[in-house]
Amino acid sequence: MKVIILPEVYDYFEELVEILYQGEYFGFRDSSSNYVMGLVEEIENNLPRLQHKRATKYFDRYGKGMFYASFRKNKQTEWYAFFTKYNENGNTFYLVRYIANNHTIAQYL
Repeated sequence: MKVIILPEVYDYFEELVEILYQGEYFGFRDSSSNYVMGLVEEIENNLPRLQHKRATKYFDRYGKGMFYASFRKNKQTEWYAFFTKYNENGNTFYLVRYIANNHTIAQYL
């Protein structure tokens, strides 16, 4: 099993460091960066083992046949990794196409 994250999702993670710091969710840029790096690592290491659900039609804009898994980071925030799953030559690939949190997309799940 292998988790692959699209470049545009990595771009969002880079933006997220600034969003969290500028929005004063973290007092230091390093703290914001560590939070985001922890989220990336959690997705890369745990996505294949987590329970996942089919994404609603709303998320078809990021890819057809999407699934999602959730990652709770604290009491207020849960992150969702949206992905497609592929099998090739006996290997399973999880292609992460989109990431968002409950504050922005909960109404679409």
